[in-house]
Amino acid sequence: MLRSFPKGGVHPPENKLSAGSKITVLDLPKTVNIPLSQHLGVPAVAIVKRGDLVKTGQLIAEHKGFVSCNIHSPVTGKVLKLDKSLDSSGYKRNAIIIEAEADSWMDGIDTDSSLVKDFSHSSEEIVKKTLEAGIVGMGGATFPTHVKMSVPRGKKADVVILNGVECEPYLTSDHRLMLEKGEEILVGLRLFMKALNVNKGLIGIENNKLDAIRNLTQIASQYPEISVVPLKIKYPQGGEKQLIKALTGREVPSGGLPLDVGAVVQNVGTAFAVYEAIQKNKPLIERVVTVTGKGVKHASNFLVRTGTPVSQLIEAAGGIPENTGKIINGGPMMGKALNSVDVPVVKGTSGILLIPADESHREAVNPCIRCARCISVCPMGLEPYLLMTLAEKAIFDRAENERTMDCIECGSCSYVCPANRPLLDYIRLGKFRVGQIIRSRK
Repeated sequence: MLRSFPKGGVHPPENKLSAGSKITVLDLPKTVNIPLSQHLGVPAVAIVKRGDLVKTGQLIAEHKGFVSCNIHSPVTGKVLKLDKSLDSSGYKRNAIIIEAEADSWMDGIDTDSSLVKDFSHSSEEIVKKTLEAGIVGMGGATFPTHVKMSVPRGKKADVVILNGVECEPYLTSDHRLMLEKGEEILVGLRLFMKALNVNKGLIGIENNKLDAIRNLTQIASQYPEISVVPLKIKYPQGGEKQLIKALTGREVPSGGLPLDVGAVVQNVGTAFAVYEAIQKNKPLIERVVTVTGKGVKHASNFLVRTGTPVSQLIEAAGGIPENTGKIINGGPMMGKALNSVDVPVVKGTSGILLIPADESHREAVNPCIRCARCISVCPMGLEPYLLMTLAEKAIFDRAENERTMDCIECGSCSYVCPANRPLLDYIRLGKFRVGQIIRSRK
């Protein structure tokens, strides 16, 4: 029997339209826009200035503090300016704008595609090189990876879990990576395990990716300490806490972290990035991005340099269909609408979804009918209807007591609500305000 998490969950249509599209290298953009905040935590600080010439892979912004990340140039060219520029959130952020020229890589970076399996690095070296390479969680959360590798005093990890679930509808970038870069992903997992001094690795993949399960299972036969585990198809199985429960049976406590139950979870894309950083000395300057939608001519998976405008990806996939109502950064459940296609691809960009107009408009909001469907599907065991009401009425002290901060923002509640209530929107507002209150106490 296939494993899964026991609490809540939904089954939206998968619409994996681009699953059969091999990863294609996108042409270099003429200009790149590099935000200084492509990660959770403190923004990086620019170390280049207008007029500087930079090479591909060169450090252009340094991490500031522990929870922060380095940023490297994805192209060779001239720094046009340091300025505020629009990002996918709709706000203007500090950024470095570079005019791209010929692609000349920094010395020491191995751009050859041959597989390297060198496990001679110490734990400290792996963490240091991961920090230097500017690697973040590639599943969308963008938490600095070196922080996850640095276990606090008093904590101990005994299992590293690779997240190959990709439960969000439409997105297929992780699926294609598991098919085309499986060897590298397994080496990346082994490096994670060495960095954390862990002897057990698990790879969770939903059962709608049988080809990826077969591929990684065959490769994992070389590593007796690593197992590939097929999982039942259920959203949001890719959530850290849900995946840990499905694979190990352990339950992360309210307000806790995976390390509290001895687990560290990483995305398969992050494992590939760590492989490139350790074995190829290559910083994180590109990633696979899915461009998809029911009206898209060529639903595709592109290997894209960071800083590339989203408009270039859409054009490569056939352009914007006439009936497009919304363009989403991410998937339909957790993604957010873009108000411009001129924003750049960043380290956390997993997909661009073009939704037809007849599927993108919101229905009229009606009063809650107390059906409790939102409660039954919540994977965290929360009461979404109540959390929305508390946020709407600004009763934030009670919202904190009702565990609003435990919400993983999966959108399952909004998906099933027959009254079309914007549950997730208000819960996000509540989390933001409660987070401010909690930080003010410290």
